[in-house]
Amino acid sequence: MTAARSGGVAPDLTIGVVGPHDLVERVMLMGHGPTPVPSRLVAAAYRDEQEAADKVVRLGSGVDVCLFASPVPYDFARKAGVLTMPATYVPLNGAALQGALLRAALDERFDPGKVSIDVLGRAEVEEAYSEINLGTEHVHLREEAAGPGTLAAFHERLWRRGATSVAMTCVHATAERMEMAGVPTIRVRPTGAAIRSSLQTAALLGAHHRLEESQLVVVLVDVPTLRESPRRVTPRYWRDELKLALHRVLLQEAHRMNASVWPLDDHSYLVTATRGSVAGTTEGFRTPPFIERVREELGLAIEVGIGMGRTAHEAETHARAALARSQTSQRAQGFALDRDGRALVPAPRTPPRPQPQPKPKGLEILARLADKLDQEGATRGTGGSGGPGGPGGEAQPLIVDAENAGRMLGVTPRTARRLLRTLVEEGLAWPLPPNRTPQPGRPRQLYRLIIEKLGPKATTT
Repeated sequence: MTAARSGGVAPDLTIGVVGPHDLVERVMLMGHGPTPVPSRLVAAAYRDEQEAADKVVRLGSGVDVCLFASPVPYDFARKAGVLTMPATYVPLNGAALQGALLRAALDERFDPGKVSIDVLGRAEVEEAYSEINLGTEHVHLREEAAGPGTLAAFHERLWRRGATSVAMTCVHATAERMEMAGVPTIRVRPTGAAIRSSLQTAALLGAHHRLEESQLVVVLVDVPTLRESPRRVTPRYWRDELKLALHRVLLQEAHRMNASVWPLDDHSYLVTATRGSVAGTTEGFRTPPFIERVREELGLAIEVGIGMGRTAHEAETHARAALARSQTSQRAQGFALDRDGRALVPAPRTPPRPQPQPKPKGLEILARLADKLDQEGATRGTGGSGGPGGPGGEAQPLIVDAENAGRMLGVTPRTARRLLRTLVEEGLAWPLPPNRTPQPGRPRQLYRLIIEKLGPKATTT
């Protein structure tokens, strides 16, 4: 069930209405009135308040804000941790409680001074009673929200002891249980004015959230491996291959978050996006973007800084400050700065249980090649067959061709060529540009082995 605003204005916000069937229908029927922002209502009705969390999950990202028919389902959804969007509820204190007391006073069987009330706080109840000059000496309260069965047992026990004349409940499922048990029951229902006010509040919350989500965000990605230094000079073709592979991965990840990527210099990239798109791919700024994917695909460690601001220049300035902070700090938090330049550190989230990943079949081949190269390098006193150690004793990348790989694996060059192509397909090796030689025939094809995929121990070796 949906309801859209009339008047020729296209709805800009979607409000999910969560509650029991009768209250949801009432809110939907009243949702055609004016609100600060044109909105569309989507119904999510339940039979039991404990289903509220599941209804919110089903609504998912299709709504901008949730409006609960009472504080009870809101509390269940909040405790379940499923509220990833702004949310509010229709209050049941004040006029709603006084309306229930008026219905009790008009029934000669009930005494408004001898009742049991659930969910509402003591201060709210005392304020409502004082406004109609009634005392609360014989009013029994249970302020904590609980399951329908627990609340029904609380009301029924007091009524059967004669301590109350009627039960007043804010929970739809509790009212149904007590009516089946024969306990006199009055439901505390929201007033029309409270529903209209809550709809306006929900529209304002959704509009503010939409503006916040569209805020400009700049992400700076720095690749330490690509930085040149007097002690580390890498081959030009290897750097070009690495930059192309990295740019491809960044473009794929940026496409998922509707972002744009530009290379800044030889070792850094600039990504522009919106806060909403970045938050969706970083679990609400809990994990830095791109890092895991680049490590898995290319075996590289990168550094990331995120900045927000009122202008593009301000956002980039904050991103550079966040990147500098992440480079000098060992802590993962603080890689993002908000538009005021403060570290954006969200509440910790319980990490999901990691799923076992299938081991690529090429890892065994890569490990055998790395061991053989290491043994041959130790025998000759060099950094492996890929080349001698660099300045300062730094090992150069391990590079092989089909002939060397076949000799080390004990297979023919043709089989070795097929195995090397398998390593490339699984992201365990990079094909390098063929060597230009004056001799006739097919040029020699070299492959750079990504031994970083074997773990820290292999990388150190």
